[in-house]
Amino acid sequence: MLTIHDIAVWDTGERVDLIIPQIDRGRLLAESGAVVAGDIDGSSLIVAPGLADPHVHFRDPGQRDKETMVTGSQAAAAGGYTRVLIMPNTLPAADGRDVNIQDVVDDGNELEEVGVVNTLDYLQRYEQLHNVKLPVRYDLSVCASLGRAGKLPTQPDDYVRFMDCAGQSSHSDNLETDASEGSDDSNNPVLEHPLRAITDDGSAITGQILDAVLADSKATGLPVLEHCEHHDSGAINDGAVSRKLGIAGIPAETELAIVDRDIEATRRTGAHIHFQHVSTAGAFDAVRKAKAEGLPITCETAPHYLALCDEDILKYGAMAKMNPPLRSEADRRATVAAIADGTVDMIATDHAPHTAAEKASGLADAPNGIIGLECAYGVCRKVLVEGGAISDERLIELMSLEPERLMGHTPTDVAMLLNTSAKCATKRTLDLSKVEHPENVDLTLIDTHNEWTVDSSKFHSKGRNTPFDGWKLTGRPMATIIGSKLVFSRLSNGSGSKEDSSRAV
Repeated sequence: MLTIHDIAVWDTGERVDLIIPQIDRGRLLAESGAVVAGDIDGSSLIVAPGLADPHVHFRDPGQRDKETMVTGSQAAAAGGYTRVLIMPNTLPAADGRDVNIQDVVDDGNELEEVGVVNTLDYLQRYEQLHNVKLPVRYDLSVCASLGRAGKLPTQPDDYVRFMDCAGQSSHSDNLETDASEGSDDSNNPVLEHPLRAITDDGSAITGQILDAVLADSKATGLPVLEHCEHHDSGAINDGAVSRKLGIAGIPAETELAIVDRDIEATRRTGAHIHFQHVSTAGAFDAVRKAKAEGLPITCETAPHYLALCDEDILKYGAMAKMNPPLRSEADRRATVAAIADGTVDMIATDHAPHTAAEKASGLADAPNGIIGLECAYGVCRKVLVEGGAISDERLIELMSLEPERLMGHTPTDVAMLLNTSAKCATKRTLDLSKVEHPENVDLTLIDTHNEWTVDSSKFHSKGRNTPFDGWKLTGRPMATIIGSKLVFSRLSNGSGSKEDSSRAV
């Protein structure tokens, strides 16, 4: 049992003693010297609902040299995340069709013998197949097109069996496949890791299948997550930096063109489109207007678009290469402004691991993407909270509440666990063994004043491809709790010293 004294509730400021009765030994990830049992002073800590990321790439199956479900999940837990949404650009692509994946999973498991039929099935049953317990909850997404080739839309009859129809009752009754079979079985892996979105992330949905995908979105109740950018050439943002380096540029208009097209499609169909990693002033203006019109549009951005611009490529090289590319400083400022005025609904990392050799292949040839789970909170807090754009409370909403809701979940309400949102003159105790439905309680403990330096060599992810290596940050998740059980800790006996108590939220 771990008791943390005098911790602050993130949104009310009430001081409580938090009791974590169980340590999940099967999932526990603890950094060297971390406290996982006993009593510690939590006066510099806040307790918040678990962080959630609606946009991660764990590369499993097919590219396990870059990341696996195990290492990706460990990175998530270390970053304070209790839930992530896995993108479907695996090998084979997660499009719902039955296909042999034995050749890309060389780990001693005979998948055919245990009846694994495709990538979605493999990811649903990952823990059982590998005899592991992952320290994060995860949901799945399905491709918008077969093989992510952009030519033919995926078929709901192929993937509706992987939906949690008990929680996604809006799917059409005329779908031929009965996805409700087994929905009352709490051990059914379909319910544990259900499909929550349709996306061809990495590529925009092609115009030839867009209407069909949106129709399937409405029929199934799954939102469309759109990679809102398309270009046929170029490696970095089109501008002074690309011209200086002599590298073909990608105009900002490539993002706005997809956003405008999809807003019109939403206006026409009423389908919910969520724009991923928005990065340009023009796209934010279009989203802002669509929301004012009342259209079912949401959007995210990522820490790197808040903290960096294309000028940083001169310093970081391929470590700052991603898709969409880092944009101009004016676009970066517009991204911060879109956070401040509420245009942006949430922050996602777009965690995208690559090998060191791939990133060392030169700016023009290196793959797009950076890792983000283990430093996202600190980077966002540096830019947004320390920069004066938003409060600590709003940052939690952007990194926890809103992503959870997009994925169809109810975030943990800490104040409700205490049965009131009002402050109390007498300090109370939040004992997680005594709350209603402790299995649903996911929390992150954060020290908003912890000063630390990003050291990618110590990351739990296999990836080291980050431009934030060496950055000095203030604010860090210190423990992660899933189902009322501790699954990650970097808490130490020095956590929450009394001299920090006046600075806690």
